[in-house]
Amino acid sequence: MLIQTKSYKLDLKHTFNISYSSRKTTDDVLIKISDNKIDGYGEASLPPYYQETPNSVINFLSKIQLKEIDNIQQLKKVLEEIDLIEDNNTAAKASVDIALHDYLGKKLGKPVYELYQINKSTLPYTSFTIGIDQPDVLRKKISDAEEFHILKIKLGTNNDKGLIEIIRQETDKSLYVDVNQGWSDKYYALDMIYYLVSQNVLLVEQPMKVEMIEESSWLKERSPLPIIADEAVKRLVDIEKISNSYHGLNIKLMKCTGIHEAYKMIIKAKEMKLKVMLGCMTETSCAISAAMLLSPLADYADLDGNLLIANDPFHFTGIVDGKIVLSNKPGLGIQPKYELFK
Repeated sequence: MLIQTKSYKLDLKHTFNISYSSRKTTDDVLIKISDNKIDGYGEASLPPYYQETPNSVINFLSKIQLKEIDNIQQLKKVLEEIDLIEDNNTAAKASVDIALHDYLGKKLGKPVYELYQINKSTLPYTSFTIGIDQPDVLRKKISDAEEFHILKIKLGTNNDKGLIEIIRQETDKSLYVDVNQGWSDKYYALDMIYYLVSQNVLLVEQPMKVEMIEESSWLKERSPLPIIADEAVKRLVDIEKISNSYHGLNIKLMKCTGIHEAYKMIIKAKEMKLKVMLGCMTETSCAISAAMLLSPLADYADLDGNLLIANDPFHFTGIVDGKIVLSNKPGLGIQPKYELFK
């Protein structure tokens, strides 16, 4: 990942400094909210299949009027007001949410998980993603992922069983399977899931298209593995809509506007007896660290986005032997490797 920095000072009570990080497949906007004493870092990750762009993020940020924030209740109120400025813009909203959480945690001298009274004694292993590729490349990726106890693989191809066979020649590690809406027939999907049970697969993400609600409900009733919604759920209001069709949901900060709403989604999902996965886009350690702060509340974690890029601009120590480790440092617990905002 090449870092190309452009800084803007917007006319706000607090200063936004905005930096672009340019990648081959996506764009990022990294922001800093500062009162000239404390800096809070945030990130908007913008994959090409979403509607947001660096310009749309900057445009949205220019409409925000920040207020003084001294406690978590004030922060929640500010974020709810920001959410009402315009519809959508979820990654832009997430960047502010993450930066303000980082800022408040540092101001109070507490890590963000303490602001939500989250007990960090139980932390999950994160999966490591092995993308669809040629057999030799797959073998190399599996070898490079030796540290990780769970691998995540992409299916929905014309040769799904062949891909599984290649992986099983190299490792017997547990697998998460992400189909990305790739199966179009419910009977085929159920047959594949029974096959995956025999291959030490733990869950299946978004097996069929979002619109296939009745088929997904049919599959949920019969599946021996948890079916996790990804594209079918974005925000808190979506949870009840998917509850009859999936066993759980994948919560991503860029989809749901950040930490504040992600926390509310976790609580709602648990009330409805749904499994919770915390996922990510291809993000830097800024947004990944933000999601990790909620990981003690999750059943599954897929938080490896920062490990799939080069030249991460932040120091990262959040994974040890494939397991998430939370820092005791205030805020997000991260620091930039160099000056991002000149």
